[in-house]
Amino acid sequence: MTTSSYLVIGASHRTCAGAVRDRLSTEEAETAGMLERLRAAGLGQALWLSTCDRVEVQAVHDRPNEAALAVAEVMADRVGLSTADLAPQLYTRTGIDAVRHLFAVACSLDSQIVGEPHILGQVKAAHRSAAGAGLTGPELEAVLQAAYAAAKRVRSETPIAEGATSLAAAAIQVARDLHGDIRRCGALLVGLGDMGTLVLEGLREAGLPRLTVAAPVDRRAEAAARRLDGHFAPWAELEAAMAGADILVTAAGLGRYILTAPMMEAVLKRRRRRPVFVVDAAIPADVDPEVAGMDGAFVYDLADLERVALQGRVGREAATQAAWMIVDEAVAAFARDRAERAAVPAVAALRSHFETERGRLLAGHADLDAASATRLLVNRLLHAPSEALRALAADGSGEGLAERASAERLLFRLFGLDRATGPAPGRQDETEPDKDERREPGREVR
Repeated sequence: MTTSSYLVIGASHRTCAGAVRDRLSTEEAETAGMLERLRAAGLGQALWLSTCDRVEVQAVHDRPNEAALAVAEVMADRVGLSTADLAPQLYTRTGIDAVRHLFAVACSLDSQIVGEPHILGQVKAAHRSAAGAGLTGPELEAVLQAAYAAAKRVRSETPIAEGATSLAAAAIQVARDLHGDIRRCGALLVGLGDMGTLVLEGLREAGLPRLTVAAPVDRRAEAAARRLDGHFAPWAELEAAMAGADILVTAAGLGRYILTAPMMEAVLKRRRRRPVFVVDAAIPADVDPEVAGMDGAFVYDLADLERVALQGRVGREAATQAAWMIVDEAVAAFARDRAERAAVPAVAALRSHFETERGRLLAGHADLDAASATRLLVNRLLHAPSEALRALAADGSGEGLAERASAERLLFRLFGLDRATGPAPGRQDETEPDKDERREPGREVR
């Protein structure tokens, strides 16, 4: 099976509204059910990947376009929309484009924050779930292992991961400058974007004792709070949760402001103007720009944190370009490997045919010397393709001439023939049956 059988279909932060993506996303306990729905839709090799940035299916199928339509129907049913209504918010990749996309996802080149470290682990978790459900096979395993190898190269050969890590470190630095000992602080994570989660994980490692999580979908916030060893706040009580946070990290990216100026004014009043460090880690922004001008609110977006971390854009772009070069090299190598594997059955059949003819010759002509035996074997092997070429030459139609030219080009390529070389003068035409073969008892000449 070649790369033409691979497909990816999904919704990401680039294509799909946040509210729809939230309804489409799944927690770990729901993954098995979605995999069963994919199996029922006719997919034998597929994984369901659900992260803060994307929900997508990576799969292998003999008819990838038909399979993509089946997956779209599963996704539409999940969010309660018609396939036609959801389709404009989905992306579909097939063939080598699907392979490249899968590699880019694993290497964190398709994330909101290039280089963020979570996605590879999320892909591997989705892989394990698919394997547990019996929805992996040799083709899906091959592309995933190749993607993991590419991700390892990107991490070891480029500084791309340093950018995301340094943004989290910059947030810790600002929090300490503003609040002093962050071990006396509490934080609220609003939304579940990967960069926001990364910042909170860094704060946790730096000693942050209290963490609360809120998100537009409460069940997802509860699951994230358990994962981060924090507390859960219902979305309906968001303003009250904000009032108790010294550090507020927004990472929802709903396309509208979650933290508005009037809301922040109410929060600051409840806090008696005690300062709040606000990290807007969402794309698009969650925080109204007017909040930054309010007394007591210290707002930093990702660009601000990048400046604090002294990460120049040129350096980040160079690292990204280097990572893409590794991905493209890995994709090309994978495509070559799959193409070579696809040729194995034909090569094996050809070898088996040659060996059969050799065995028949030895069985019927044990008394021949080496020169006679090899000449007879060559004539036997070349007889059928020679007749086929003659038949193509006899077909004077345009289609026949084109097929003959194509066959000749392939013949010269397969056997490394020199077009300038012709038969030696006076030499027997080796496409004719050998005289020894004509005398072979009980065997018709082909």
